[in-house]
Amino acid sequence: MRLLQQKLIKFDAPQKAKAAGIYPYFRPISSEQSTEVIINGRKILMFGSNAYLGLTNHPKVKEAAIAATRKYGTGMAGSRFLNGTLDIHEVLEKRLAKFVGKEEAIIYSTGFQVNVGVVSCLTGKDDYILWDELDHASIIEGHRLSFSNTLKFKHNDMESLEKKLEFCNPDKIKLIVVDGVFSMEGDVSNLKEIVRLANKYSANIMVDEAHSLGVFGKYGQGICHELGLADEVDLIMGTFSKSFASLGGFIATDSVTANWLRHNSRSYIFSASPTPAAIGAVNAALDIMESEPERIEHLWKITKYALEGFRSRGFEIGHTSTPIIPLFIRDDPKTFVITHELFENGIFVNPVVSPAVAPSDTLIRFSLMATHTFDQVNYALDKITEAFKKYEVI
Repeated sequence: MRLLQQKLIKFDAPQKAKAAGIYPYFRPISSEQSTEVIINGRKILMFGSNAYLGLTNHPKVKEAAIAATRKYGTGMAGSRFLNGTLDIHEVLEKRLAKFVGKEEAIIYSTGFQVNVGVVSCLTGKDDYILWDELDHASIIEGHRLSFSNTLKFKHNDMESLEKKLEFCNPDKIKLIVVDGVFSMEGDVSNLKEIVRLANKYSANIMVDEAHSLGVFGKYGQGICHELGLADEVDLIMGTFSKSFASLGGFIATDSVTANWLRHNSRSYIFSASPTPAAIGAVNAALDIMESEPERIEHLWKITKYALEGFRSRGFEIGHTSTPIIPLFIRDDPKTFVITHELFENGIFVNPVVSPAVAPSDTLIRFSLMATHTFDQVNYALDKITEAFKKYEVI
């Protein structure tokens, strides 16, 4: 066995979890992504999806993907930069820019590639990237690839952010990068204060709206729009794999910044273009978001119902106010065991354990869709309460 394998063979946590019968990952679904899915021939309630508007199985979205495939084929065989730009790519970019209130938008193959490609190339070696310690992994990978000085501030701690801004050379570029809604804890970034500090210290702002598009704003335009701050934020990022029920991502910004990114962002220039089916699906999802605001209204009704249900039963759910509800367990083994027990009771939730979080911060991530019913939430509340009491979490 060579040195690489000698090192990697020591990683045996998955094998131990499998041997104990509590391995919670790569559970194959044999149905469409909905509030109920089929796994191993069983119906399971899905509370682990990011499809906040429940559009992944919407007939109009599926038909749009099929129609785009019929017209354009299955793939692009090249990057947007060369042979991979279709007219529907440009049409969608114009729609997205207008949707979030920016001059231009650029579509990438995935949301991860947006953050990696944008964060890594905007600033230089003497500049600064300031990031929240709970930012998404794609943002972290982006600033790791940058030659800039990177400064981490405490989660949603504006005093910590200001101290980092004070440290920066006032004559250099300062880019603050944050999630609009944080993907694990479900809490909202303090954008109003971030904007105030950015203005005070002449900094720029990029907001990852992956978990807030389709959720905040009357038509799902995101948290920047909801707070009336879209004009104050320089770059708005979004992904298609959540509310837009597809695959891909985009960055929306001013025309000067867009021009730079189109010719310097490596994950854009050197990645294959998003497929026609993916773009067709997003266009249809956007149509539904703009024409059916009642979907978002129901999402918030059921979110508030679930939040109150968990709080009243004594769950620790942190500062969330969104469809992402963290159920803190603060113990790795218990998190795996409870996740398995809930699955046996017909409930799919996602465990979040170390090293993704500190062992003292482990949790189950419970997330809602606009298509969930109150009966489904009630069943989940009862079964999750039973499990948490059984293992003395609450």
